[in-house]
Amino acid sequence: MINFGHLRYFWAVAHEGSLTRAAAALNVSQSAVSVQIQKLEASLGRPLFERQGRRLVLTEAGRRALDHADAIFEVGGRLMRSMRSDTQPARQVVRVGAVATLSRNFQLAFLSPALHRPDVGITIRSGALRVLLRLLESHQIDVLLSNVAPPRDKGLPWLTRLVAQQPVSLVGHRDRVGRSRNWRALLAREPLVVPTLESGIRAGLDLLLHSLDLSPTFAAEVDDMAMLRLMVRQNVGIGVVPSIVVRDELESGDLRQVARLPGLRETFYAITLPRQFVNPMVAGLIDAAASADAVATPLPAVRRPAAGRKSRAPRS
Repeated sequence: MINFGHLRYFWAVAHEGSLTRAAAALNVSQSAVSVQIQKLEASLGRPLFERQGRRLVLTEAGRRALDHADAIFEVGGRLMRSMRSDTQPARQVVRVGAVATLSRNFQLAFLSPALHRPDVGITIRSGALRVLLRLLESHQIDVLLSNVAPPRDKGLPWLTRLVAQQPVSLVGHRDRVGRSRNWRALLAREPLVVPTLESGIRAGLDLLLHSLDLSPTFAAEVDDMAMLRLMVRQNVGIGVVPSIVVRDELESGDLRQVARLPGLRETFYAITLPRQFVNPMVAGLIDAAASADAVATPLPAVRRPAAGRKSRAPRS
């Protein structure tokens, strides 16, 4: 049987981030906290912390132990507050990192099997790829969603799985493109809102423009898909964008897809690391997204507003 006194000391250190602060919170000596954690590690047969300079950092086993400790003390707190017979089961936690420029619609599609489930909690952290890779390495997130594959690293064998590919389209405000389907003519005469040079889409676009001998005006070069969508919606120019990004606007009719651009696709990856303890919920989400049906099936359509009612602009 686990000693819950030892577990509480571990729980305090994991959340406080240091032995000193945990000892102060528990009103005991620092050495007492250290001894209790050593006993818990001996009981579990695994180290729960490792030192990085002056900091104590959770090991992979420590992160898993903290998940259970959080659930245990949450249930204990509920028991103290209320003697109810309809206690909810312990929740699974899915920690997701998403590159800040990634389509929000894609993120929702990836998470859709876990949404609205009372037994699943979801946390999402966005940021730069290099920052999120560090969070993945330190077990602070379970999976990283990106449209760029990480660099290969012998010391860190990233598991990079292709989970979806989306066509890239030429999309414009209805007042600008009308019913035109002549995408070459629009590329030649209209200002464009395009991804920046760092984007994989941009390399394909530049190659396409070169093959067509076109030098269009770039009204804006944007690395964030939400901002690119807003600019196209504000009629700054015609957008070169994956269709999933502007799904809502295409459904409402505010934007129109002129054509899918040949040879251009946005690629989405789910990045993980080999784990001793695999989160089964994360594995299921990755498998669902990577399946042929999941990739081929469009996202659920947005309902059109009833006649006489104005449609609200979707949030970024």
